[in-house]
Amino acid sequence: MALVVLGLNHNTAPVEVREKIAFNQKHLQDAAEQIFASIKEVDEKVILSTCNRVEIYAHVEETEAGIEALKKFIYRYHEVEQGILEPYFYTYTFEDAVEHLFKVSSSLDSMVIGEPQILGQVKDAYQNARKVKATGKILNQLFEKAFFVAKKIRSETSIAENAVSISYAAVELAERIFGRLEGRSVLLIGAGEMIQLAGKHLLNQGVKTILVSNHNHGRAVQLARELGGSAVEFDRFIEQLAETDIVISSTAAPHYVIKRAQVEKAMKMRHGKPIFLIDIAVPRDIEPSTNELENVFLYDIDDLSKVVASNRIEREKEAERALKMIKEEVGRFTVWLEQLEMEPMIVAIRKKAEEIKERELSKTFSRAGLDERQKEAVSIMASSIINKILHDPTLHLKKQTAPGNDPHHRKTITEAVKNLFNIE
Repeated sequence: MALVVLGLNHNTAPVEVREKIAFNQKHLQDAAEQIFASIKEVDEKVILSTCNRVEIYAHVEETEAGIEALKKFIYRYHEVEQGILEPYFYTYTFEDAVEHLFKVSSSLDSMVIGEPQILGQVKDAYQNARKVKATGKILNQLFEKAFFVAKKIRSETSIAENAVSISYAAVELAERIFGRLEGRSVLLIGAGEMIQLAGKHLLNQGVKTILVSNHNHGRAVQLARELGGSAVEFDRFIEQLAETDIVISSTAAPHYVIKRAQVEKAMKMRHGKPIFLIDIAVPRDIEPSTNELENVFLYDIDDLSKVVASNRIEREKEAERALKMIKEEVGRFTVWLEQLEMEPMIVAIRKKAEEIKERELSKTFSRAGLDERQKEAVSIMASSIINKILHDPTLHLKKQTAPGNDPHHRKTITEAVKNLFNIE
């Protein structure tokens, strides 16, 4: 029996390959029972499919045969030409499979180290498989352990504390200037991806008011609705500067959309209260000399990129700490798994010994005229002899699962014990 992972991700396959074998999440949920049942050769399985990876985690009877079965399933299910995905696939087995899942769940294998979304995606994948009984004792324990490890890394390292995206770096800088952002007002100019992400980050930090302005007013209305804010006509957003604490701008305008004189006028109306301007447009949206005004804090995309680069280095340092924690937890889980695999052997030996004891006691009691107290004494003595005889072999078998022991040696010992005790 073995744990295996078959997959491909953003490091091994371009998006045009990943999208070919991505699992539609709604279909995977609706037809999970039929999908998992079609992987006949594998007894436990979980399918994880995100925009950056497609992976199947499985517990199989035989390693190579199990991996081949998973490959055939992917080719068959997605109607992809046999063999075409081979350059992109990776496989992990045994301890490497455990370590890989722990890394994925803890976001050490993500495109952005420390991003929080992957843990939720792994949990959803596991629950989806468990719901249709596609998992069992092994994968249930493995995934629960992965969630424990991810939570431990989040709480004991700073891997997720430093912004590594432009949009979140903007929010981080705003917090440095204002402290808590609760109760602050925000004006978003533009409606692109970075503006959307920045708006969501700000919303999570408890900002009071979000206004959205865009050349396409319909897009502004849509984004404002998503953020629980209000849309402002593009030719009137300047009027809002006096009431706004934070402005984030990213348009495709060929000229400045916010000029120094306009901000200077707004600052007089704000009575010197600080204003934070973030210009993530190229070409720039906000006149650079605006930064010279008192209590005006202007950052452009280069400033934010420096913050991101610095924070990425910090996250990588934290990732090294997290990896050490993962290695320790992999060792603990592997010991549990190997003890689990040794357990049936120990149970089988004891069962055989108990059966022999009961047969021999039955013969003895039928021939000897013993009273109940004498029978009980003989039974206790027989059990004691069995326990003493099996004590050392049982300890020796358990020691075979100690970390660092050669798995091939363990297999040799197992086969020898089977032969010695004549156990099937």
